[in-house]
Amino acid sequence: MKVQTLIIGAGAAGMMCAAHAGAGVLVVDHARAAGEKIRISGGGRCNFTNLHCAPDNFISQNRHFAKSALGRYTQWDFISLVDAHGIAWHEKTLGQLFCDTSAKDIITMLRAEMDNAGAQLWLQTKVESIRHDGVDFVVSLMRQDRAVTVTARNLVMASGGKSIPKMGATGLAYQVAADFGLRVVMPRPGLVPLTFADERFKPLAGVAAPARVTAGNTSFNEALLFTHRGLSGPAVLQASSYWHEGEAISIDLIPGTDLLTRLQQHRSSDPRKALTTIMSLYLPGRLVDYLAEGFALTGTMADQSDVRLTAICAALQDWQITPSGSEGYRTAEVTIGGIDTAALSSQTMAAKTCPGLYFIGECVDVTGWLGGFNFQWAWSSGWAAGQAIRQA
Repeated sequence: MKVQTLIIGAGAAGMMCAAHAGAGVLVVDHARAAGEKIRISGGGRCNFTNLHCAPDNFISQNRHFAKSALGRYTQWDFISLVDAHGIAWHEKTLGQLFCDTSAKDIITMLRAEMDNAGAQLWLQTKVESIRHDGVDFVVSLMRQDRAVTVTARNLVMASGGKSIPKMGATGLAYQVAADFGLRVVMPRPGLVPLTFADERFKPLAGVAAPARVTAGNTSFNEALLFTHRGLSGPAVLQASSYWHEGEAISIDLIPGTDLLTRLQQHRSSDPRKALTTIMSLYLPGRLVDYLAEGFALTGTMADQSDVRLTAICAALQDWQITPSGSEGYRTAEVTIGGIDTAALSSQTMAAKTCPGLYFIGECVDVTGWLGGFNFQWAWSSGWAAGQAIRQA
């Protein structure tokens, strides 16, 4: 079978590309349904973009690479598409946009766009091998236990990264890149809970609090959640993308507050109250009880000197701890690293040394923050590759 463009991966980027790549497009995926990661995202509501999306919200060895695609197909363009399909949405915190009803609405929208473009979709189809015969890409597929060979002028890798392997993530794009001589930046889990081998936070499992979490000189002010195995919550997930094994993270448990001044005021107004009682005004009671021994939160307010209060504030607002690891790809929302952007055109997402070969979405060394940024990269990079293919 011969097609103009073969897209491997029927996720966000792959479907977006198929909707814009012109005639003769075939999309293949090993899953039983298209857009499975879309379906489970955002608690089933799909955090499909972010109002504040900008290149600074992305991690890459080349921080400028994403500017072209993001600038030419913006969050406002995708919002217009969502509106055109009559999908109701709402904004949560920090510019995050979610479907009112279901993430399936986004999948239905993309499938409709693909149908309008005449793109074919083969599900339950496994890639066996890929080669180039000097003219076309020759791809051996196994479709529902039947071997099929497809030749294509263009090959688009939209197969994602290694995150959430239970949904079939394999890192296929990295192998294809290596086979065609493209460098791959070492992948690692991103937006992932951090763990501690001693399970020190097990007594706090389920406790949450606002916090400022810093890793790699980058800080995030959002919720912190203690778990049986370690730390999670938006602030930790965000910081995890900047964390490297063996490094400490810093936690400010009472961000945006002049805690020393507050405690000094309490010492004057509430001298007989226990320090732990006052600290419970600022932190969950279970967390105060947990910290009391390690941080020496003892005595009444009258017992606390300025030197002691200063030390307590320093400990609570720059709590240095070193995770032993992370939950890994099993629960990571994204994969950091991937196809080296130096090997790709930022305008077209095409490989510079292999005409007709494109890489889009999560498999590329462009990783967004939590909050709809990774979906926007999928839409933007998929659109950029689709436009380039259609106009070629």
